[in-house]
Amino acid sequence: MSEARKLHVKSYGCQMNAYDSQRMADLLAERGFVETAAAETAELVILNTCHIREKAAEKVYSELGRIRKWKASAEAEGRRMTIVVAGCVAQAEGEEILRRAPLVDIVVGPQNYHHLPALLDRAERGDKPVDTEFAAESKFDAIEPAAGGAIRRRGVTAFVTVQEGCDKFCTFCVVPYTRGAEISRPIEQIIAEVKHLARAGVREVTLIGQNVNAYHGEGPDGRTWTLGRLLQRVAEISGIARIRYTTSHPRDVDDSLLAAHRELPQLMPCLHLPVQSGSDRVLAAMNRRHGRGDYLRVVARMREARPDMAFSSDFIVGFPGETECDFRETLTIVDEIGYAGAFSFKYSPRPGTPAAAMADQVPEPVKNERLARLQAAIDRNQAAFNARCLGTTLDVLLEKPGRRPGQLVGRSPYLQPVQIMLPESRIGDIVPAAVTEIGANSLFGSLAGETSRSDRSASLLAVGS
Repeated sequence: MSEARKLHVKSYGCQMNAYDSQRMADLLAERGFVETAAAETAELVILNTCHIREKAAEKVYSELGRIRKWKASAEAEGRRMTIVVAGCVAQAEGEEILRRAPLVDIVVGPQNYHHLPALLDRAERGDKPVDTEFAAESKFDAIEPAAGGAIRRRGVTAFVTVQEGCDKFCTFCVVPYTRGAEISRPIEQIIAEVKHLARAGVREVTLIGQNVNAYHGEGPDGRTWTLGRLLQRVAEISGIARIRYTTSHPRDVDDSLLAAHRELPQLMPCLHLPVQSGSDRVLAAMNRRHGRGDYLRVVARMREARPDMAFSSDFIVGFPGETECDFRETLTIVDEIGYAGAFSFKYSPRPGTPAAAMADQVPEPVKNERLARLQAAIDRNQAAFNARCLGTTLDVLLEKPGRRPGQLVGRSPYLQPVQIMLPESRIGDIVPAAVTEIGANSLFGSLAGETSRSDRSASLLAVGS
């Protein structure tokens, strides 16, 4: 048997990229590649890039500058190091990457990583292939277990892609240009993958997509299924104790999704629902296709369906034309919802998006000041949510060893890290944890006696009241 070749994959950005990176490693394992954390020793280095944040492309070129030294050292040792730039920066930059960074051997977009074996063959013959044509359907086929792809378990939780792309065209966002139009994976492929993961010991799956609740995949009956109906089907799979999904758009919360939250105990009461701004005027400029009132009504309907529901969100401050009045409306929606957590960012122009050409760009010092105020409001609400957990009992899925001997770390239904003293043999178990202490970034608990789910969650229901 030939010696295994080393593979290093560095993933940037969203859960979708993390999932794609794992699938690339799975695909290349069939070619004899074994993952390593030491990029400088690898025969194949893949940068799986994200184009959402400011200066995303420049960060990739900076990373390539560091890799150039490793590649030169490898060549001096008579060892080949192949460099691949994948993901959304690859999609956006294409041939430009080869021009600016000649050390790169392959450029491949996020829809085409299933072509990597053939692209590697071309690179070994001296070609420098660029593959950025949209081909989501064949990508979905390539990651189906039945198609021969060895999807490996990497713990007791796992992401499963169900949808890609976006048709919303928010004026600040590059996703429609780098990931393409919305496309949904067929139900039978998704169920096959989840069953495969369940057999491998996965207890929790998170269904992911750029606009996951716009899911409209083909069901086994030949009809179009919604995300709500898909969730009902996933909940039937033996061994899957918890289900989550992300990221959602407020316009795509329908009755079937509300029913799933009302009826499925496996579906966690924690929803990431980006609002971006609390101002109707800014939301219209963003082309979000919902207003503040629409968003608040969705939250109210969710809480009616699942009273213990908690929310997280995304916010952009300093969008072109945002006034102090607009920004204050964002601050008020944070307190009105009572978020359990949120991600917040300064607006940064993304090349090719409509917002990049808008007038009234907000000065950087104003963005900085608003971001600090917003993050203080988010932190205050998150701390209040966590404080309400003190003295309650939460179900915790134990995921991995903690930092201290005899300590395990798991997640509550609300995605909070919970640390508890138990032996490693309990990893994969869901245990009732009495919350005894609130830390800066996690909860601390001890094993509690078995109690009913309604008893455990009742004290958290004041969220947003």
